[in-house]
Amino acid sequence: MKGKILFVAGLGVGYVLGTRAGRERYEQIKAAAANLWNAPVVQQRVDDVQEFVKERAPEVVEFVADGAKKVAAQVSGRNSTAKKSTSRTSSGSKSKSSSSSSSAAKKSASGSNS
Repeated sequence: MKGKILFVAGLGVGYVLGTRAGRERYEQIKAAAANLWNAPVVQQRVDDVQEFVKERAPEVVEFVADGAKKVAAQVSGRNSTAKKSTSRTSSGSKSKSSSSSSSAAKKSASGSNS
């Protein structure tokens, strides 16, 4: 639905910017858009959406904060694990493990194409 709305809005903007009808047609389109935006039905929907957002904003903030904390914990966990594993392994085993992971990635990529 969002894509359709953006597409229609893009068509409208393209028409307004690309039209050769001149200033008079532009003013007509502008007035029609203003009338549509100021219509009571549209403004009621705008108010409904604003109220919905105000009600849900604390939930969204909490959800995003929890997600950010999880990601930060995962990233910091990977960094500390990676530092420990690199200090314990020799340089030869590092290249071996990276080449084996590369070949595994290539195998999975070629398997997904079939």
